[in-house]
Amino acid sequence: MASGACCGALRGFLFEYDTPRIVLIKSRKVGLVNRAVQLAILAYVIGWVFVWEKGYQETDNVVSSVTTKVKGITVTNTSELGLRVWDVADYVIPPQLPDKTTVCNSSKDCAAGYIGTHSNGVQTGKCRKYSTSVKTCEIYAWCPVENDTHLPKPAFLKDAENFTILVKNNIWYPKFNFTRRNILPSISTVYLKTCIYDPKTDPFCPIFRIRQIVEAAGQNFQEMAVEGGVMGVQINWNCDLDKPASYCVPKYTFRRLDNKDSDHTVSPGYNFRFAKYYKDASGTDSRTLIKAYGIRFDIMVFGKAGKFDIIPTMINIGSGLALFGVATVLCDIVVLYFMKKRYYYREKKYKYVEDYELGASETYGTQS
Repeated sequence: MASGACCGALRGFLFEYDTPRIVLIKSRKVGLVNRAVQLAILAYVIGWVFVWEKGYQETDNVVSSVTTKVKGITVTNTSELGLRVWDVADYVIPPQLPDKTTVCNSSKDCAAGYIGTHSNGVQTGKCRKYSTSVKTCEIYAWCPVENDTHLPKPAFLKDAENFTILVKNNIWYPKFNFTRRNILPSISTVYLKTCIYDPKTDPFCPIFRIRQIVEAAGQNFQEMAVEGGVMGVQINWNCDLDKPASYCVPKYTFRRLDNKDSDHTVSPGYNFRFAKYYKDASGTDSRTLIKAYGIRFDIMVFGKAGKFDIIPTMINIGSGLALFGVATVLCDIVVLYFMKKRYYYREKKYKYVEDYELGASETYGTQS
């Protein structure tokens, strides 16, 4: 009785299971589709994965360090400074923050000891005449206070376009323990003293003329030098370490990094202040404050190296072989949904079979 109840309960649950079935279709259209898909997959695996992307290689990203050295001399003759020679010690200066004065109407607007965000010094609490129409808070600071309303045109150091920059770049691929530098082994001391980078004649010379860097980025040095700017020097090291080390060489590109257009007119360019300190004849501490509008150079290094390794090779081969299953799926779609005899092919592809034991039990129960 209990056994009969059990069997009756199980009879209510029917589980279906699909097994693959191979059907050979002799059709020129289906054969062409299958062959085209297989050829496309083969071209992708060989052409893109192995040839273009070098899927047989293990890769590593570059670790880099950069140092620079600027050389150049120019002469200026102004009423403020007189005749003066400028060398690398004068114009290669780290940046500092800008200063501004504070406008006031009376001493009530000036707080003693207050230091404004853009102030030149510490306020004394007094309001003084700055000009016939402007009053400012008196400050304890270096005198006279800076006046930066006038920009020299043409640029003060307009001859700086002929200055040169030596870029020394060392790279390392830690996974392969491979090191290299942009001063290649083939570069001699004599060549380094005379060469200037040129993308056609001297593509591996590490000495760059400033004018050429700016022009390579599509800019004009004399215009850029008036308000300053930021230039990017990009060094790309893409190395195939399956080849000799001599094939691993740098490639230089240049671009301007700060925006120069009508939408970016507030605080354009690049500038900084620096001072020269001295004592005058009376022993008073004095300084010459210079607000310099210059060009900042950012050296950016990119790179990736690859070398043959059996593991990525086998993984990509296995992935490529698995893609050939896509050909069967696409052919099934064409045959079952787009061919004129699709219903006929569907009957041949799918066959429904009932469980033998279940059918025998039902027959036995009917006979009893």
